[in-house]
Amino acid sequence: MTTAPTALGPTPRTPRLVDLFEHGLDAPICLTWELTYACNLACAHCLSSSGRRDPRELSTAEAKAVIDELEAMQVFYVNIGGGEPTVRPDFWELLDYATAHHVGVKFSTNGVRITPEAAGRLARNDYVDVQVSLDGATADVNDAVRGPGSYATALRALEHLASAGMRNFKISVVCTRHNIPQLDDFKALADRFGAQLRLTRLRPSGRGADVWDDLHPTASQQRELYDWLLAHGDNVLTGDSFFHLSAYGQALPGLNLCGAGRVVCLIDPVGDVYACPFAIHEEFLAGNVRETGGFAAVWRDSELFRRLRAPQHGGACASCAFYDTCKGGCMAAKFFTGLPLDGPDPECVQGYGEQRLAEGRGGRPRPSADHSRRPRPVDLVLTRREDPARPPVSDCAQDPLAGLRLT
Repeated sequence: MTTAPTALGPTPRTPRLVDLFEHGLDAPICLTWELTYACNLACAHCLSSSGRRDPRELSTAEAKAVIDELEAMQVFYVNIGGGEPTVRPDFWELLDYATAHHVGVKFSTNGVRITPEAAGRLARNDYVDVQVSLDGATADVNDAVRGPGSYATALRALEHLASAGMRNFKISVVCTRHNIPQLDDFKALADRFGAQLRLTRLRPSGRGADVWDDLHPTASQQRELYDWLLAHGDNVLTGDSFFHLSAYGQALPGLNLCGAGRVVCLIDPVGDVYACPFAIHEEFLAGNVRETGGFAAVWRDSELFRRLRAPQHGGACASCAFYDTCKGGCMAAKFFTGLPLDGPDPECVQGYGEQRLAEGRGGRPRPSADHSRRPRPVDLVLTRREDPARPPVSDCAQDPLAGLRLT
């Protein structure tokens, strides 16, 4: 005879993947690494205020040592940015070293050095992914933010990558109030080159803090973007940039989680490790890879990361019916607009962030460092200096294009 099972209380709920990730992982899923602050552009919304090279940046040997650590930690890939990473003299050496050591590379570029030869080299490496930055589907919208000639430079890079047979490269767009009306045009542009569209959120960090009020999408545009992502989400990447929009009702594809210090972090050019790629500020500084134990020790033992991995209670947002969906929004967006970290996102779709901003509580923190080089972008026509009287270029030269003449 069989007997009925004894009731032991409610069946435990199977943890969601996002719930497990909230407590952190042994290694980051996506490590962002800014190789250099040097950049040939001066984009108005640059989150790292890039422009001048920092002479303290990690040497080639130190960078390779970090890659060795990432391999040992089984980090699947690293997302390389800057600045413009390709202007670093050892960029190609480090890229080849990483992929040879089982660390895939995704890198973002404005396209200035994606020549036909470079595109062919990238196309032959199956462990490399390229993201070409473009913030307008037309030259007038893009160049107003990224500088004169930058649209043509980006399209030329896309053409070279497509002609070389590069697969899975991306067009990466920071969404602003000026390019939200161009979403369909961006998708058409990506389809034209056989690329994938990647949309990311504008953050008020770096120089982005200075243009946030003028560039971040309006409330109606947030809804327009949300509806567009629901319709095209299977074919468009977002990097979980827009999980705050899930409070409209239906969750967007992805983790919908702030992964700062849990599944993502940033290494900057001088080896400082920050919890979030969008929060380059001493408040979120966890350590430095040059310290004893290297990057692994920072990731595993940082007191800041431990606090971020502790259970979060939602603060003022806990009573909101949508908290489990949006988790209170973006930490960096809140911090750099002067809102409390346990409060609402400044672009909270329920309007709570707007209310808090209107109350004017607190000031807006400034980035810890500003590497801006000049108030306006430079032209992008490059020619080599042939002046024999010019002394050799110093390894510590701050000019991101030292040895080249801009005309």
